[in-house]
Amino acid sequence: MELVFTGQVIEWRGPAPYYFVPVPDDESADIREVATAASYGWGVIPVEASIGETTFTTSLFPKDGRYLLPLKAAVRSPRSLTTDDDVTVRLTVLL
Repeated sequence: MELVFTGQVIEWRGPAPYYFVPVPDDESADIREVATAASYGWGVIPVEASIGETTFTTSLFPKDGRYLLPLKAAVRSPRSLTTDDDVTVRLTVLL
């Protein structure tokens, strides 16, 4: 399953700040349809994502009926991404 969407970077404050791009409702619904086949537990979904020329593997986290795409510093830094930036994401769910 491949999806393309635009989302806004959010910051989740905890012991350390974490940055995510929320997956929009429609795309989250598509992901839920394959979640049982893709998840390796706890509802997380392995994906390969691209933002610009940067491609990375990670896992989506379920949150309030949607999914959150984590953005590591290695992904944010080259593009100087920070809170409230809009990004276009190409996402492949790894089944």
